[in-house]
Order: sequence, then C-alpha cells, then structure tokens
Amino acid sequence: MSKYHIITYGCQMNEHDSENIAGLLEAMGYEYEEDPYKADVTVINTCSVRENADKRFFGTLGQFKKIRKNRPDFVLCVCGCMPQQPRVVEEINKRFSWVDIVFGTQNIADFPSLLEERLRTGRRVRAIIDNNPDICESEMKPVRMHRHKALVNITYGCNNFCTYCIVPYTRGREKSRMLSDVCDEIRRLASDGVIEVMLLGQNVDSYKDAAGHSFADLIKAVNDIEGIERIRFMTSHPKDISDEMIDCFRTCEKLCHNIHLPVQSGSDRILKRMNRHYDRESYLKTVDKLRKTAPDITISTDVIVGFPGETDEDFEQTLDIARKVGYDSAFTFIYSPREGTPAAKFTDQIPEDVCHERFDRLVDVMNSISLKKNQQYQGRICEVIAEGVSRNDDKVISGRTDGFKLVNFTSDRSPEELVGKRVMVEITECKTFSLEGREVS
Repeated sequence: MSKYHIITYGCQMNEHDSENIAGLLEAMGYEYEEDPYKADVTVINTCSVRENADKRFFGTLGQFKKIRKNRPDFVLCVCGCMPQQPRVVEEINKRFSWVDIVFGTQNIADFPSLLEERLRTGRRVRAIIDNNPDICESEMKPVRMHRHKALVNITYGCNNFCTYCIVPYTRGREKSRMLSDVCDEIRRLASDGVIEVMLLGQNVDSYKDAAGHSFADLIKAVNDIEGIERIRFMTSHPKDISDEMIDCFRTCEKLCHNIHLPVQSGSDRILKRMNRHYDRESYLKTVDKLRKTAPDITISTDVIVGFPGETDEDFEQTLDIARKVGYDSAFTFIYSPREGTPAAKFTDQIPEDVCHERFDRLVDVMNSISLKKNQQYQGRICEVIAEGVSRNDDKVISGRTDGFKLVNFTSDRSPEELVGKRVMVEITECKTFSLEGREVS
C-alpha cells in the first residue's frame, strides 16, 4: 500500500487543513507513514506569517533533493499560505525542480485530481486559486489528530488588512459557512465521540452567514448540540467582539471560560499604524466586560514588539497594558516584515538589537504574570479533560482545564483509560507554563 506523510507549519487553520488533506489521501487508499523521507507522497503545509517560516520551509525543501534522486517515483507536494505568493512559486520553480505539486489554501479539495495528474503524466502540477471558491467543508472527511476533540472551520479568509499581516493576501477575503452546515458537521462529530470542538477563523467575531446569523447565534446553536461538552474558539478581534457574544459566557454552559484576544500593542499610535481599529481604552473596556460576565475567565494574547516606528514610550505602554490585563499566557513576537504588506514599506524599521532587548523584557514581564496567575491554582481541585501522555514523561498524563490551563498529572489509571474523560486533579505544583497534580477520586 502507498504511504503518505504531512509536515505542518503554522496555525490551527493549517492543522485542520492538514487533517483534511490526510482524509483525502486515505480516501485514495494511502496509509500514514511516520517518516516523511520513507513516504511515497509527502505534503508540506506551509505558513507565511513570519520571515523565519520562509527560511525553515526552503531549508526543508532542500532536504528532499536526495530522496528524489534515489527514488524517482517519490512525490513531493507544497501547499498552504506560501504558494499563494507568486514570488514563492517562482522560487520553487527555479530552485527546487523536485517539487512535484504546488497548490494553495483555497483549492485543497482539488488535491486528489492534482495528485492523479502528476502520477499519470509525470509532469509538475501547479494550481493556485486567488479567490475563495464555494466552501465545501462538509464534503471533507478529515483524519483528526484527537478522537475526543475536533477543529471546525467557521470562516475562511480575512477582511481586516492589518498593515503587518500577509493573511488576507494568502487566505483571501472573509467568507462564513452557513450555521446549519457547521452544526451538521458538529453533530456528526458528536456521534463519532467528539466532546470538545474548537471553532476556527481568522476573526470569528465577524462571523455572519448568508442567513444573517451572528457568531453569538452560532455559539448558542452549538451549545444545544447533544454530546458536545466543551466549546472553544479562536481567534477573536477586539474591534468585533460583541456584547451578545460576551453574554454567551454567562448563558452557554458548554462555552469554555477562555478567550484569545490579541492586543498586538499597548500604544494607540502603533495600533493606528497597524490598522487595528481599536485603542487601548476600548480594549481594556472589553476585558472588563469579559471579567464582569465571567470572573474566572482566562485570557491569552498576541503581542508584536519592534513594529516600525515603535518608540521606548510606545513599548512601555505595551508593558503597562500587559500588567493591567494580567494575561494568563501570551504569544510574543518580534516584528517580521512580510513582502507585499504596507508595514514592510515603512522606512522607520527598528534596529534588530533594540527589538531583541524589548522582546526579552516583554517575555520576562509576561512570564512573571503567567506564573502569578498559575500560582492561584495551588491546592485547588480542577476538572481536566485528559488528552494523552505527557511529551516529557510517559508516566504522566496531560490535559486541559476549562480555562485551557495545561495540567500534567499522575494517576493509577492508564492513559488509554483516561483520554477524553473528565478527571478531577488536585494541583500540587504551579509552573510558568503548566500546572502539576494528581488525580483524586
């Protein structure tokens, strides 16, 4: 039997795309192979959000040259956000003759026919669509990474055009799936044993289907689906989160009290330059509403340091908002110019040494806050859904709380017995990025 492997870079949207690609390959009769160099077909699903992603990708491509030389029938495919950029496809064509198939984010459903064409003709195949086709998610049969939880796309693309971001150019303009279509998929997942769903979109808060249903309407509908126990979503945009949506944290008992709310900067001047369409005051008001509605809510964020024109005062305002909000966790990044975005043309780029100094200071502040937040869990008994064996110790089981806290715990029961089950865990140690504990009856 022919075998496949998928290498995935980037966000959860990419992870879900890879699940769909795996489903398409298995429907064609392919079997999963753990080693990308031993597979008959290897797919590299790319990310283009930051510059180092480009470097990693091209480095990975180079490693397959010898494989092709030794195995002429080996098929190498590239998909994801990077092929949506013409310069990337041009570079692949010029430098990497051993790449057989290149396709974009918006024509994944075409992959089987592209692969069949390559196998039939032996020719290289290129297929990039620039505008969203009709959404056909319901026709996909993904191979899920977990049996108890699933990723569910609710929107595709983005209309925001933040000046630093390449996503609108690689994922296309925003389009929402029909509420009924999303709910039908989740019902099928529930009947398959899934108890937790993550609703995915570049900006879930701007969800609006052709019938006029809002994101809050969708959450309420999913909350009523039998078998589903936990609802999560990402990513939110501070300018679009509505009071109706916030109220769902009070009225929808299955909605997890956790939100990823990217702030990007604490400086109004930089936020305006980023084209974020909110200021620090409105952001803090949103956080206040969330905490008044759900006092136990956990909040994570994204922050960019070293954005063009960022002064010491701008950066201090970012540190200030981090302390004011008290984030449970944060993804921190040094600004990376992306070709084709407005910010890449700004002339006041920040020196690399300044960026790294600010980044280190921000990480120290964020880690200190995260540790203090986690220390509040010392001695508590938390409900955790077990997800599997810990990456660092096969005698330890990992799981997540309602608030998305990572909990590593010991148990007299086996991981196989616990995965997908609710477990009560006493927290015995609190670390910066995780909680440690033991199962209690």
